[in-house]
Amino acid sequence: MNRVAIIVLNWNGINDTLMCLDSLLDQTYKQFHIVVIDNGSIDNSKELLDKYQSQHSNMVDVIYNPTNFGFAGGVNTGIEWALNEDFEYVALFNNDAVADKKWLTSLVRAIDDKKIGMATGLLLHEDGKTIDSTGDWFSKWGLAFPRNRGDTTSKAPKTGEVFSGTGGATLYKTALFKDIGLFDEDFFAYYEDVDVSFRAQLAGWKVVYTPDAIAYHKQGATSRKIPGFTVYQIFKNSPMLFIKNVPRQLLFTVGVRFYLSYWLMLANAIVKGNGKPALKGAWMGFILSFKKLGERQQIQKDKRVSADYIKSILWNDLPPEQTGIRKFRRFFTGIK
Repeated sequence: MNRVAIIVLNWNGINDTLMCLDSLLDQTYKQFHIVVIDNGSIDNSKELLDKYQSQHSNMVDVIYNPTNFGFAGGVNTGIEWALNEDFEYVALFNNDAVADKKWLTSLVRAIDDKKIGMATGLLLHEDGKTIDSTGDWFSKWGLAFPRNRGDTTSKAPKTGEVFSGTGGATLYKTALFKDIGLFDEDFFAYYEDVDVSFRAQLAGWKVVYTPDAIAYHKQGATSRKIPGFTVYQIFKNSPMLFIKNVPRQLLFTVGVRFYLSYWLMLANAIVKGNGKPALKGAWMGFILSFKKLGERQQIQKDKRVSADYIKSILWNDLPPEQTGIRKFRRFFTGIK
């Protein structure tokens, strides 16, 4: 039976984290070890995590980062630990979520194929009535978005391949990280999971979804603590995701749509009073995109699949929530 390191990231959210850990300890799949990464919390997290670890010393370890390294840097701490300890799998799980008892069993069963690098499940909103995500899409407009977000639970899709796993509740083979590298810490948070999945797809790995792996997520519990954080991160990270990963043959067609939608989204953010974090994020995204050109060169050089294959697995339209851009397109082209 393969061993799984379950990585849970905590940042000033100890009450949520303790409920999360209780649900993970109750999994039917028993070959796992939990690694809590505390990302420089300044609440009473250390006191309570030390106590929790002492009560479950054979199942839980805690690593304390000196400062907040973001989601990407925080989980990298745990992934490096798992690689050093020779774990076969790494599971990432949001601290503001709770897992169904069969969550891990279902993911391990779904990933049992040498071509599959990660397995993601049915992440529901806290009340269980609607879907948070069933993985993520990357669209031909260069925009990433959660798959099935907002749909009723009864509309959850059947098992199948998806473009990306969500970093909040996905199982990864450690062999994948040895192949393509860890999370890109320049992302800090948001889209870093899509970036890993895009790099995995380019390298020939598959991503699979199973509705049997159920978890419940208190969406936005961490990001709401910092005003403007989500807006800043989206405008910073979207250009990096595009620059690093889109194959040369798709750069023009995807790029025209992406930059049109990006500037329309920026204008909309300014009109709605989010101009400061949006403009700051756009400026930082512009700077970091130049940094990513070297990484892009290596990623594209190492890719093992064709541009046609990547094109075939992209979402063929605008993300569903982009109603403003859809109206703009309809006005000029007549396409809904």
